[in-house]
Amino acid sequence: MTTYRSGDARPTADDWLSIGEVSARTGAAVSALRFYEEFGLIASQRDGRNQRRYPRHMLRRIALISVAKRIGIPLQDLLEAFADVPLDRPPSHQEWQRASRGWKRRLEERRQTIERLESELTGCIGCGCLSMKACALLNPGDSLADDGAGPRRL
Repeated sequence: MTTYRSGDARPTADDWLSIGEVSARTGAAVSALRFYEEFGLIASQRDGRNQRRYPRHMLRRIALISVAKRIGIPLQDLLEAFADVPLDRPPSHQEWQRASRGWKRRLEERRQTIERLESELTGCIGCGCLSMKACALLNPGDSLADDGAGPRRL
């Protein structure tokens, strides 16, 4: 169960949202919210009737998860990016900034990888040479020659 530290303001009933309210506010399916919680991306508490209640600050995390999913970021990458962002209390501005810088580095690396792949694919598709010796994408450094003569990818 999530607890707040003694120095934090005690949450009121208005600070907690049911799973249905969170789903309606974020557009995330209830099943997705349960999955994100099981995966460790978000957290809830159980009320007296054993129903999930989410602190209001989870809405930001869920919004970021939705954006990341839309652009193809794996959930494991998000888990790593959110590693230093607390689940048990509203994160500070500094904690969000630190996570943002880490995520920005990962996104930049991903962008560079995609641009390299795009360049290699464009060159490969455009040249039409079908040369296994010259092809940097399918046979870098003619590594398939070490396997012998004939087709190696069939």
